[in-house]
Amino acid sequence: MLPGNLHLKPGHLIRRAQQISVSIFLDECREYDITPMQYAVLAVLRSTPDLDQISLAHRAALDRSTIGGLAERLEEKGWLRRVPGVEDRRQKLLSLTEEGLRVLEAVEPAVERSQARILAPLTPEERAIFTALLERIVDENNEASRAPLKEGARP
Repeated sequence: MLPGNLHLKPGHLIRRAQQISVSIFLDECREYDITPMQYAVLAVLRSTPDLDQISLAHRAALDRSTIGGLAERLEEKGWLRRVPGVEDRRQKLLSLTEEGLRVLEAVEPAVERSQARILAPLTPEERAIFTALLERIVDENNEASRAPLKEGARP
């Protein structure tokens, strides 16, 4: 790899792949008015309801500074509810509303289509290898992230 060739640098390629991934997700899911981060929050809350915002941020690998505004927007949409904690009333516990669960279930086929479109240039064998390598890069560099996935957060 030549030092000056930006378009061959892994970091640049990952950034471009992320841009493309978001664009495809938004295209497939446009009728639901949902972003990839909103989807991640809803998906985590489906599997683990009544999480505080910090735990939710850890499980979705989101920035702690991002989760507050994200939860607020989801609450405004009627997809998420925030209730005071039992032990600490200042703490807010988040869970899906029935509408949030309905939207999440309705959007799943569009999310799956977006994932298929992202990987469409690869053969089935290449998809498996690519996904395994990407998972390894993410797992082994987790602590370098501004929002690392916390231990025990992945199913």
